[in-house]
Amino acid sequence: MEHLNKALPLFATQNPQDDGFDAYLIIATDFSKNVLKNESLSQYFSELKLLAELDANFENETSLSVINKKRVIYSPTGPVDRDQDDSRRIADAAQNAIKKAIKAGSKSPLLINASKDAFDLSDQVALLGALQALYNPLELREAKKAESLLKVDKLGYWNENKQEAEQILNIVNAIELGRIVTRDIGGSDPERMSAPNVAAYVNDLFKSSDIKVNIIEGQDNFLREYPCFAAVNRAANSTERHAGRVIKLVYSPPSDSAIDKTLFLVGKGITYDTGGADVKAGGHMSGMHRDKCGAAFVAGFFKTLSLLKPKGLKVYGNMCMARNSIGEECYVSDEIITARSKKRIRVGNTDAEGRMAMVDVLCEAKEMALNEINPHLFTIATLTGHVIRAYGPNYSAVLSNGPAKADQIDVNLHRYGDLIGDPYEISSIKREDYQAIAGKSEYEDILQATNNPSTMDARGHQFPAAFLVMASGLEKHGKNSDKKIPYSHVDIAGSSGPFPGVPTGSPLPSFVYNYILPKI
Repeated sequence: MEHLNKALPLFATQNPQDDGFDAYLIIATDFSKNVLKNESLSQYFSELKLLAELDANFENETSLSVINKKRVIYSPTGPVDRDQDDSRRIADAAQNAIKKAIKAGSKSPLLINASKDAFDLSDQVALLGALQALYNPLELREAKKAESLLKVDKLGYWNENKQEAEQILNIVNAIELGRIVTRDIGGSDPERMSAPNVAAYVNDLFKSSDIKVNIIEGQDNFLREYPCFAAVNRAANSTERHAGRVIKLVYSPPSDSAIDKTLFLVGKGITYDTGGADVKAGGHMSGMHRDKCGAAFVAGFFKTLSLLKPKGLKVYGNMCMARNSIGEECYVSDEIITARSKKRIRVGNTDAEGRMAMVDVLCEAKEMALNEINPHLFTIATLTGHVIRAYGPNYSAVLSNGPAKADQIDVNLHRYGDLIGDPYEISSIKREDYQAIAGKSEYEDILQATNNPSTMDARGHQFPAAFLVMASGLEKHGKNSDKKIPYSHVDIAGSSGPFPGVPTGSPLPSFVYNYILPKI
């Protein structure tokens, strides 16, 4: 774990042909405009002009050349100025270049972004795109007894402004170390990152930092404090290595800064989702170890907090780690469970376990928020397949209550997401969503879910957010309340990344730009 407490091997240079690197990766939108007309680059890479003239596909695919016995990779972004283009054009080109460099045997590539002016944060997006492709998965590191977090020895970054380069690398280093933590937890298999193992990882990660860690375990504690979480944990609890944990993290700003904002982050951490008694049949269970990416994000965000140390910001993190197992002790549909909020919840579908795992912890956060300065509550979860059906596989959806909308939380996340290549769609919670989860008989106050998969329900990613509001008691703190509490739900089922594949670490970059960077 010590390697996660060191800076990544990222190095800035003002020389685009620095001999300390074995491959030069040029990201450009137009070779003639971005390279040949750039005095700093044309003197070194003008030999590519012949290839550009002979290869009609030069501006459409990543190519490898050799200049002065060094690898030179040209990776075109494609158009960047159309209505549909965004900063991910830069990230995609950087990833393509890195993948080409690795295949070519490079161990110390230099990233040269010749399209700096395409977007406001082009260099940051290029570096994060490259680092996404360079992530060395935890299980491979452990299997090979390798400490390197990256697939190369070092990554260079060309920027003629030395001071700016150092500032950018400092921020990118902090974001990427956070994303590595997010990927380590979110992407590792259900045994390597079982709830007890996640707790051990987090304890080790923060043992020498200023992040406070408190781990709650034991079914009796869960029944008393988090009864809905206890229901999900019931089957797994009989197997010690699968028993649940609620991991609590606290970041307090430097003592010389007055707190002016408090965040509460509640992350879904389902280490494996079988569906429970409503089993995921027909091959739909594969990939369900990724159902912990919301909680993984919380840990990653705290890693970045520990490095950048923003002033005036206090953050409470909650990782709700449980395994939704099948067995004689598993909870079943039709059960009525009294939540921490005292609401009586009728279970409609055990495969809607994520909202159950989070809702009591969200209720506790609501209780604490009443005594904190300028609080904002979040749930972050790979919650529904419906959000992918609605928006596709690459977007987070943010849904806010009245006070959060008034604060434009969803608008700000959307804006920063576009800037840093971590995009959102803004969704909303409507009256039909509250009607969908209202109790259907006098027995219960709230219906947890329908009998259908979320993809088969109208508004299948919206009404779960209404459930979280109602079952936690947050409806008493809406825009008509004297004690308003802003609350937003972020569904990352699409943006968390593909399986098979590597988790993205979303929505960490957008949260860092929205909440941390304005305070450093």
